Amino acid sequence: MFAVIKTGGKQYTVAADDLLKVEKLEAEAGSTVTFDEVLMVGNGTDTTVGAPVVEGASVVAEVVEQGRGRKVIVFKKRRRQNSRRRNGHRQSFTLVKVTDILTGGAKPAKKAAPKKAAPKKAEEPKAEEAKAEPKKEEAAVEPLFTAPEGKDDLKKISGVGPVLEKKLNALGITTYEQIVNFSAEDIARVDEVLNFKGRIERDNWVEQAKELAGK
Repeated sequence: MFAVIKTGGKQYTVAADDLLKVEKLEAEAGSTVTFDEVLMVGNGTDTTVGAPVVEGASVVAEVVEQGRGRKVIVFKKRRRQNSRRRNGHRQSFTLVKVTDILTGGAKPAKKAAPKKAAPKKAEEPKAEEAKAEPKKEEAAVEPLFTAPEGKDDLKKISGVGPVLEKKLNALGITTYEQIVNFSAEDIARVDEVLNFKGRIERDNWVEQAKELAGK
């Protein structure tokens, strides 16, 4: 089905779903416009010509956007008058999409009013955040040894930093003498608690402790 409409002093042949640029219309993008000046309506072999318009026919379209065409330069010059004038012009237009061609006085169907968004509920914590519990402080390590009087700077042993020194002190290891006297069983116990994986023997802590203790 097609129709011939008149708008803005021009005539256009349109069909459903056609995109059409017409002279600027006072309508916002997304709104619906109706063209009542329908000069002809055709459906297959059945064609109705208006006199001058088809009675009861109309074309409904949706405004896609309001825009402006490319700039046209207008240049005027007057001979021997040293007069020149240069202007630019961009013609405004409205881009519409034809949605329906109506005959017999039919009226366009009203759009369903958009549903109002439900009021937002107070944001619930995300599942991951809900599951996540506040981090607990690391459980205190039970001493494996009885700490003697006095304290050496265990950080002088290669591979021992401030954090590791605190952990060793928490196990009751505070002096070089204790490390010098480590038995294989002691080394295994410390390895297991601190998850050293053989680090004490690999870094030769016993030998380093002997040198630091002056033995």
